[in-house]
Amino acid sequence: MDFRLPQNIADYLKELDAFILREIKPLENQDDNIRFFDHRREYARTDWEKGGLPHPEWEALLREMRRRADKAGHLRFALPKDYGGKDGSNLAMAVIREHLAAKGLGLHNDLQNESSIVGNFPQILMFRDFGTEAQKKEFLEGMLKGTHLVAFGLTEPDHGSDATWMETRAKPERRDNRGGYVIDGQKMWNTGLHVATHDMIFARTSGEDGDAVGITCFLVPTKAEGFEIGEYLWTFNMPTDHPRLTLKKVWVPDAAIFGRLDYGLELALHFVHENRIRQAASSLGAAQYCIDQSALYANKRAPFGKPLSRNQAIQFPLAELHAEAAMLRSFIRQTAWAMDQISRKDVARHLSSDVAICNYRANRLVCDAADRAMQIHGGLGYSRHKPFEHIYRHHRRYRITEGSEEIQIRRVAADLFGLRKR
Repeated sequence: MDFRLPQNIADYLKELDAFILREIKPLENQDDNIRFFDHRREYARTDWEKGGLPHPEWEALLREMRRRADKAGHLRFALPKDYGGKDGSNLAMAVIREHLAAKGLGLHNDLQNESSIVGNFPQILMFRDFGTEAQKKEFLEGMLKGTHLVAFGLTEPDHGSDATWMETRAKPERRDNRGGYVIDGQKMWNTGLHVATHDMIFARTSGEDGDAVGITCFLVPTKAEGFEIGEYLWTFNMPTDHPRLTLKKVWVPDAAIFGRLDYGLELALHFVHENRIRQAASSLGAAQYCIDQSALYANKRAPFGKPLSRNQAIQFPLAELHAEAAMLRSFIRQTAWAMDQISRKDVARHLSSDVAICNYRANRLVCDAADRAMQIHGGLGYSRHKPFEHIYRHHRRYRITEGSEEIQIRRVAADLFGLRKR
């Protein structure tokens, strides 16, 4: 077996590095844009006068970064060539995501917003695989151009991981001689609704609570009558774009059904493994950044006349974190490579627990590494003049979102004890 990184991926990392130095770093430093990344970052990014939403100048900067990355041919790397991409593999995306995150905070890869010079576009592939021809024509080009922004409404106030118990209901109702559905319910953590033009609303259309079949996804315009955005929930890491949502007798035509009637959870699960392996790689990269910065500081800082790195209390925790990062790197790349060898359905059947291991272990690792970096850097590490608190606050959410770590561990246990039907 050849465990060397493919040369084309190694070469592409160099190309990305050159692009960052040429296009992105100058943009990051002009017009005091560095305020979005230094100790002022949370204050600068947040429009405190508008409920804690992302500041318009911050989002404008992210759009300009993506525009430049798209012009240079990097943003759509993971997409099929039909959509201007390069058919980037899971292995390539894992390596790239780790590489970019290991550089630390910067405009090149701000994962607080899932925004990177190499984009992740699960919704594009959802429309490719599940959309009608009319939906593809409207949304695919619109999403790539930025005229159509689609949020994702699955979680509810009383239902998160237990999505099959959702209380939102959609009932058939004709209006003006057109078939359609009336939707009533509530959603929560409906990220991006402050700018979204449409929302993927999952609602029960048949069956009983707990049934996987009987849930349908609808493409609901955010300006539809009865579509009411509530409070934006302030989080550990601000700004927030996560509101509560109430749907009161929202009517949509049959053409708004996205995917198969009653089989909406197919969409929710469509890209989950690709998302989780890439997110794991990002957490690994951020963890390695914390480890490397801590080692550099420990060699430089010399209290009581000798470097901190001479103390085993400093050496051992960092060595253990570094060892876990090395093992995770191998397993993440092995799993990503294996995902490229088989179909998406077979990934769900045979690699789901491997992806879960990568995801929950990497998310724990980055939290541990950021916490240790704060400890080693002392008071400065606890301050916002170092990036560790931001890294911790951002990545801590991934132990809850993208499938909580308990859900991931349960998946591993199901395979371990032979409890999952393949």
